[in-house]
Amino acid sequence: MTEAVLLSACRTAIGTARKGALREVSAFDLATVVVREAAQRSGLPPETIDDVVLGESLAGGGDIARYAALEAGLTHVPGLALNRHCASGLASVASAAASVRAGMDRAVIAGGTQSTSTAPVMRRRIPGTDDWQDPWSSPSHVSTPNAPHDDMSILVGWNTARLLGISREEMDAWALRSHERAVRAVDEGRFAGEIIPVKVVGRDGSASVFDVDEHPRRDTSMAKLAALKALHPEIEGFSITAGNSSGVNDGAAAVLVADAALAAERGLTPLATIRSWASVGVDPVETGLAPIRAIRKALDRAGLDVADVDVFEVNEAFAAVAVATTHELGLDPERVNPFGSGCSLGHPIATTGARMVTTLAHELRRRGGGAAVAAMCAGGGMGAALVLTA
Repeated sequence: MTEAVLLSACRTAIGTARKGALREVSAFDLATVVVREAAQRSGLPPETIDDVVLGESLAGGGDIARYAALEAGLTHVPGLALNRHCASGLASVASAAASVRAGMDRAVIAGGTQSTSTAPVMRRRIPGTDDWQDPWSSPSHVSTPNAPHDDMSILVGWNTARLLGISREEMDAWALRSHERAVRAVDEGRFAGEIIPVKVVGRDGSASVFDVDEHPRRDTSMAKLAALKALHPEIEGFSITAGNSSGVNDGAAAVLVADAALAAERGLTPLATIRSWASVGVDPVETGLAPIRAIRKALDRAGLDVADVDVFEVNEAFAAVAVATTHELGLDPERVNPFGSGCSLGHPIATTGARMVTTLAHELRRRGGGAAVAAMCAGGGMGAALVLTA
């Protein structure tokens, strides 16, 4: 079985939805930018690329991957749109790696795209009636009071904090550290090698270039975070706030996954090797705990232990998820989310998994090698993890 390697990994800077720099840029245009760049950076001739697999969420269905392939000039390449909620981007990379390792494809572009700013609003006719439910979102599970399918602050954030006894102060402290680390990473130019400048045309016709993550807050503090109101004050003890939750964001990311033999034939040096991946399901009430199982499963498949991993990113869908995963797996907090994550960088839903892989691959190159793990939860009681080595 051949190895699956990354020949390129790139992303847009992350915008703040509805009021940020990418608010006028569609998920389709964002996808085209990263697909084109992933192909160009790989060093492979376009005709060697076999497929494009992109995570999408809230984009209204259709095949956004085929759209991006065509717009990027890859007319001969089909496309697959994939939805695993928050883990869509990570699942797309895993899907590409599986096809390469199986010998079915030799080069696949994979990633995710998200424009919450321009996402369509759906409605449906209620079965058995002539009434319409508006707005409507496709459920991942049957809602219950403890696990509503359309309120992640309860499903993920509050349940995780409640089940493991994580305090408001712990979550706020994690969120503050996330912002501090993200701001430091931006200032040090840590993301410069992975970010593609995006030309943005405003409503007034003015053009600008967006190339710096805009969601991290430089002015936050424990006092400011503590002053934020709970999102559900009617629930006794509810401790989830906008401050210890992920952002609502726009952005896209893509990697090129290739057969290691193809890379060698072309004289190309990979960024990293995809060693293993895993997806798991749990009771929806325990959605925020799913990364714990996913990480264990992925590391076991790679023949590694947590002590072998140099850097983790556990997506901060809510700070509670990263705190819980760190505690339960006994991780060194210094090795977890060293450049921030969802609370600070933001969480463009379908993009985040691919963005994490992109950031970790570039970090392994800076370090001269090592092992990294990207992990996250996903709505409906799911979790995913992927292991990189270099």
